[in-house]
This record gives sequence, C-alpha cells and structure tokens, in this order.
Amino acid sequence: MQHFMRHVALKFNHIMAPAWISTLMGLGAVVSVSAQPVTPPTASPHEAIFMNKSADREAWLLERAKKEGGLTLYTSLSPTESAPLMAEFEKKYGIKVTVWRGLSDGVVQRVVNETRAKRNVVDVVETNGPEMEMLAREKVLSEFHSPHIADLPQGMIPKHRMWMPDRVNFFVVAFNTQKLKREDLPKHYEGFTEPKWKGRIAIESTDAEWMGGLVNALGEQRGMTFFKKLAEQKPDVRKGHILLAQMVAAGETDVGLTIYNANAQSLKQRGAPIDWAPIEPTLARPQGVGVARLAAHPHAAALFADFILSPDAQALLNSMGRPPANQKVKSNLNNFNYVLTEPGIVVDEAEKWNQHWTRLFLSK
Repeated sequence: MQHFMRHVALKFNHIMAPAWISTLMGLGAVVSVSAQPVTPPTASPHEAIFMNKSADREAWLLERAKKEGGLTLYTSLSPTESAPLMAEFEKKYGIKVTVWRGLSDGVVQRVVNETRAKRNVVDVVETNGPEMEMLAREKVLSEFHSPHIADLPQGMIPKHRMWMPDRVNFFVVAFNTQKLKREDLPKHYEGFTEPKWKGRIAIESTDAEWMGGLVNALGEQRGMTFFKKLAEQKPDVRKGHILLAQMVAAGETDVGLTIYNANAQSLKQRGAPIDWAPIEPTLARPQGVGVARLAAHPHAAALFADFILSPDAQALLNSMGRPPANQKVKSNLNNFNYVLTEPGIVVDEAEKWNQHWTRLFLSK
C-alpha cells in the first residue's frame, strides 16, 4: 500500500462487553465473548495441514482437497463480490464452495453456536476484523500459514495469527456529486461542525467504533468536543452502511460521514452520482479470513485461505471496489493517509464507546 499508516494510540481496557455483544447479536441469542487477550487454544488436529510450509504446498493441498470434495465458507462479503470470487476459485481448482452469507454479527453467532453444539460445519470464515477477533477469543480458529502473509501489512496481522487481513474497510466521507463538489468538503472532520452543514449530513447508527477511533486519534478532550458539536448538528441517523451510501447516491442526504469507501466506490462504478473522500483522520479497519480449528475440510480450507490472500484474488477484489490487503496489488482505494484501528481493542472498548454514542446520537 502506498500510504502512511499509523496505529491509534489506544489503552487496553479489559472488561466484559455485554452491552456491545447484545447490540451485536440483535434479537438473536446472546454470545458471551471474553474481553481478555487471546490465549492459545488446544492445538488443532489439522495443525500439520494449516502450517505446511513446503515448496509444493499448493499442489499438496489441492490433491487432498479434491478428495474432501469441497468446503463451506461463512462470510459477510456482499454476494456481488463473493460470487465472482467463488467462481474464480472453483474455475482454478475445481473445488466447490458452499457459501452462507450474513451480517458480521450473524456470522459470529452462527459459528459460535454451531461450535458449542459440536457441529463442525464451517471451514473458512471471512468478515470484519473485530468479529474475527471475537472468534479467535472463542478458540474456534486456528493459526495458519500462507505463502502470501509476507505481502500483507504486518501491522494488521494479529499477534496470535489466527486470522489474516484480506481486505480493508475505510471510514470515509461520501457526497452526492449533483449537490456538492469535492472541493466543498472540509479537510478535517471538525469542519462538519460548522453551521452550514446542519441538516446536510448523515451517520450510521452503529458506528460507535468510529467514534472511539477518532477520539483516541485526536485525544480525549479534542475528540469529545468534536462529537458533542457534531451531535448538536443533529445528523440524520440511519442503520446500515450500504443504506447510508444509497441515501447519499439518491440525494436523500448531501453527505455521509461514516461511509465504507467500498460501498461508495461500488455505487460510483455503477454510475450513481456519488463520490468519496478520505477526510482526516481517516480510520481503517482490517477485515479478515481464518480457518476453523476443527474444519471438516481442512485441506480445502487452507487452499481457499491461500487463494483469497493471493494477488489474483486481491486484484479481483480491487476491481470490484474492495480495498485489497495484499501490498502487491496497487490500488487507488487505499492510497492515502489513514489511522489503523486494532480489532482487539475495538472489542475491549466497545461498551465504553457504545454508551457515549447512544447518549449523543441515539437517545434523542
């Protein structure tokens, strides 16, 4: 990635996060996940497969994956992007992929509930970094090797190495191009507290994570002052990042402050009147891929993880507007300054920032 990357200076806050977990799981069963750092689980029975570092790894995995007959993937990636990826994998290797798709909270709930019921259905999980971290803490993932790990941003790789970054979500500002020009936007988020933006901005209802990242990047006093002033602007609050991007494209709001650039880029590439800009400080959150510790199809799982991290698959993601993680793939979707959030800390501090977020934006 051609950019300057820095970590948010966050302090670990080891607390249970029942409020965040309840919010995450919505109306489904609540899954309690420890906020303590990940401790190594019992070794996976497939460790020798997942950690194979031989020169003929791909051929070795493929020969055995064909005997397994396929694999099952749980992901929050949109079908418009996951379908072409699965088609490319199946074309390259002849291995069938069964996909279950849900929102990231649904992915966590399904994996954890199945694991606790000793139903080892899922082979590979691909979703948001914080949710991958939750699954690592539940000890349902396994450390794995891939020849492409060296090409990933090392600062995005968790120390326990139970999942790897495969794409990146950037919180950016999206705007309707029929109502605004790029030069009309402020250079910094604090500019949106000016009176002229009142009634013209919208945010996503679950983005307490964005608030925590910005406050930690700006400092407590400056950051909280910004959010208090932003709340006074009474931004339109909508649930769903895709919905928020669609609102901007439809002209229902002039500007979305917490848009995933992949969503805006996807609409832009389809001809919608929307564009986006990385306004300082721009937060980046890694998305991840991991293999299930008790995968029913371990060779196929490892082969798929290698594939999704490969330059070919990463270039395909990039072509569909999804910022790639593999640094061998040059992209305009990540070529700017950003602040990297750490998924483990997002989980640890979730309750704190949800309380602030609810008080300022959801309780009025």
